[in-house]
Amino acid sequence: MRKFDFHLRHLLVIGILAISFSISAMVRSQAADYGFQLNEFDPFFNYRATQYLLDNGLNAYVHWHDTMSWYPAGRDVFATAQVPLHVTDAVLFKIFGGGMSLYDFTIIFPVVFGSMTAVVIFALVRVLAGTSAGLFASLFFALSPPIIVRGTIGWFKSEPLGLFYGLLGVYLFLSGIKSENKKIAISKLVGGGFFLAIGFASWGGIEFFLLPLGIFFIALPFLRKDHNFLLWAVPLFVIVTMAISGGVFARPGPSFVFGIRGLVMIGPAILLVIIIFIQKYSKEQHRIRNSLLVMVALLIIGSAVLSATALGTVSFRYLNAMNPFLTSEDPLVDSVAEHATPTLAQNFSYFSVLMIFAGLGIWLVFRKKNGDQNASRFSLKNEMIVFALIIGIAGAYAGSTFSRLELLTATSIIILSSIGLAVLVTDIFKRENKPVQVVEPSKKGGSSRKETPVKKTIDLLGRVPKIAFVAVIVALLVVPALYPANANWIVMTKSPPTILNGGSNFAIATDDWPDAMNWIKNNTPANSVIASWWDYGYWIQTLGGRTTLADNATVDTNVIANIARILLSSPDKAWNMLNKAGANYVLVYVVGQKFTSSNQDLYILGGGGDESKKQWFMKIGGLDSSKYLQDDSFTPTDYFWHDTLLGQMFPFTPLTYYNPNTHNESPTYTTGYTAIYSKTIKYPANGTGPLRLVYSSPSLDRKDSGVFSGVLIYQVNPDYKPQANSSTSQGNSSSTLGGISSSTLQGNSSSTLGGISSSTSQGNSSTTIIKPATATGSGGNIAVIDTKFGEIKFKLFDNVAPKTTANFVKLANSGFYDGTVFHRIVPGFVIQGGDPNTIKGDRSTWGLGDAGYTIPPEFSTSLNFTKYMVGMARGSDPNSGSSQFFITLGDAPWLNDQYTLFGQVISGQNVVDQIASLKTSPNTNQPVDADSARVSKISIESSNSTAK
Repeated sequence: MRKFDFHLRHLLVIGILAISFSISAMVRSQAADYGFQLNEFDPFFNYRATQYLLDNGLNAYVHWHDTMSWYPAGRDVFATAQVPLHVTDAVLFKIFGGGMSLYDFTIIFPVVFGSMTAVVIFALVRVLAGTSAGLFASLFFALSPPIIVRGTIGWFKSEPLGLFYGLLGVYLFLSGIKSENKKIAISKLVGGGFFLAIGFASWGGIEFFLLPLGIFFIALPFLRKDHNFLLWAVPLFVIVTMAISGGVFARPGPSFVFGIRGLVMIGPAILLVIIIFIQKYSKEQHRIRNSLLVMVALLIIGSAVLSATALGTVSFRYLNAMNPFLTSEDPLVDSVAEHATPTLAQNFSYFSVLMIFAGLGIWLVFRKKNGDQNASRFSLKNEMIVFALIIGIAGAYAGSTFSRLELLTATSIIILSSIGLAVLVTDIFKRENKPVQVVEPSKKGGSSRKETPVKKTIDLLGRVPKIAFVAVIVALLVVPALYPANANWIVMTKSPPTILNGGSNFAIATDDWPDAMNWIKNNTPANSVIASWWDYGYWIQTLGGRTTLADNATVDTNVIANIARILLSSPDKAWNMLNKAGANYVLVYVVGQKFTSSNQDLYILGGGGDESKKQWFMKIGGLDSSKYLQDDSFTPTDYFWHDTLLGQMFPFTPLTYYNPNTHNESPTYTTGYTAIYSKTIKYPANGTGPLRLVYSSPSLDRKDSGVFSGVLIYQVNPDYKPQANSSTSQGNSSSTLGGISSSTLQGNSSSTLGGISSSTSQGNSSTTIIKPATATGSGGNIAVIDTKFGEIKFKLFDNVAPKTTANFVKLANSGFYDGTVFHRIVPGFVIQGGDPNTIKGDRSTWGLGDAGYTIPPEFSTSLNFTKYMVGMARGSDPNSGSSQFFITLGDAPWLNDQYTLFGQVISGQNVVDQIASLKTSPNTNQPVDADSARVSKISIESSNSTAK
């Protein structure tokens, strides 16, 4: 589309980029020394999803309801996964796979894309500040620890591909608005919007770019005079981005475009247009003033509206990115390592000298040159440098929140530091024309001489200082990559694949997990359901080929909290809960060290297995940890070992407690002492207890001393008979309906039916469970729900759930339910309604409303949730029921004793089925046509006025 002149210096650029790619690839591939495997947890699901796409085609993939995930509800993959990751891998495997397996191809995928991003960052920074800065950025990117640790070999997750697409999209946008050729500008702007949208769908962290882009849009009318170009260029880029994001992908989907995230990009684009028109029709001397006044007024109004409405629906992670001082009250969020706040020491280890160059870059942008008040190397009227400042400062700010966003901090610091170093190097190596006094011979060749001032290009600094400068700069950049020996940039990016060390704290590589998964695959029935902590779900599904209750993408916190309560309940109660959940096997993972003393095998527990995660089990399950743990918040109590399922599943028994400092022993726990254990199998394979041990991994039986990484698999004994009085209450043991809701609930006032809830019961919140006086379903009044399809009548079980039915009657008689919508429809499961937000509220708030108060649960010991039963919806707290209710569309035994059952449909079952068959949004389960699911009125009739 344009002429390009090739010069020899371009070979130097290509050579440096090749070096950057190679360095990045080598550093990212270090973990292969431990074993050629996928790394972490999510990559195993992404590999399975890619294999499904290749085996079954795109259409089947788009409609894939994965029944191996989130038992019993299953998972709609297209609506909940990083689709571009799977599609990109599948397409490239078809082209470049050759004779290698998809598994091997997927292992090297992040290395290739992560290393290619070193070229993309060169292009981006080159647009901002020139070729030298771009080359520095490429080299810095190739060695950046926070970027590499989330893009090592086997890391087939969202970050490497998302960062590649996101930076490529931003580069094309900036290059497009900088281009003087209209055709080139259009192609780059369209391409930029396309790739940025794919970046959003690849990794949610790429949505960070919305912030600097939005600020940049607002600044552009003040930086550039070609307003006619901006009037179509920026809207074109925004329209393409939003169209692809909302029209092609279910995630982020329409909710992204029409929610607060889309507004962060769309709003500034609209504001840009308004400012341009204000400037166009204002007098020249008032243009800036009028533009600023309108901008400030609109920003204040927009902020007020968002604060009053939309911010209430934003997830904690987005709020935390805006306010780094915001603390989470959800232990499930806190338990994830990538949500931890980076420490100052960690930042200095990660960024080292780049932090100095980044600060230098900011200073050099603002500084004046040679004392000239009217000139500077980079003018703030240069929109590219303004964008560099915006993305640099915004990235450093947002990345201070939690560890996963340190990729964004690293990208920002790389941009600023490369600009700073490029300016510094240019200043050091420049040759200037200076007027100097020189003596020239006379033209006549005589002896007379005269002094004539002339300008000559001279080297003011000299060769030696320049060589010293280069040596210092090289040392500053190389030292953190090589020193200290065990904690430099290269070493800190090398760790074993998680499947080989179990995610433990030890740099080991064992076959414990692969062997366990292989045993599951070959020795359990194909329809088996495995219960385990959610970390291991993807491994069980992909390598073991079996269904799990939860995995790393489980959105229903009730499911995870219920697993925690199962593990910490009494064995008999846990056996009942496992059967209700449909689990056939239970897997636990324990890590520690074995040593031998006086010919006796002794063990110390701790190192990253379930023995180290149990504190989080207690927090997430809403249990009092003091009941299970000693005052060090780690060592288990006798109650834990004797009266919890997890304590019985761990094959260890405390022997003594030892103080490593004083070498003293104690038969009972003493503060500062370490527990020493012997190995004891409590549920043997031929036992009659609630569980039977059917597999233990090899390192648990190692003969020598060292680290063990033990995977234990127990079968839920189908012949076990719990003792009548052995069950003890273990706090709030709420179950889940296993459904999916796209809105994240904030606080504890919302009612869900197994939907997403970001809040989990904290501590030992009391629960008042009201047991009915009788166990029959006979009732009193009849509730009549008037809908578009006809009436639904259900009998209220006044004697089973008196408080719940009285509350429902009160709300119905007051007109509270009139105009509400059955806002959640899950075919074969439930239809749910009763939320006042569905009358006039935005769809993003549906599922969050209540009556302004809560009521206690009333569990029935004899009634079961079969088809067409009516129950009270609630959040993670059993006391959080209020106004929302649901009607079951099939048997749901996992709801028994967990949700209040207060009615049964006696007529209008066909109406229930018609509502259940309405078309719904795939990622929210909300009816597309809300009016078809709307309730005209709910009235209460006497039981004598209608047929039974």
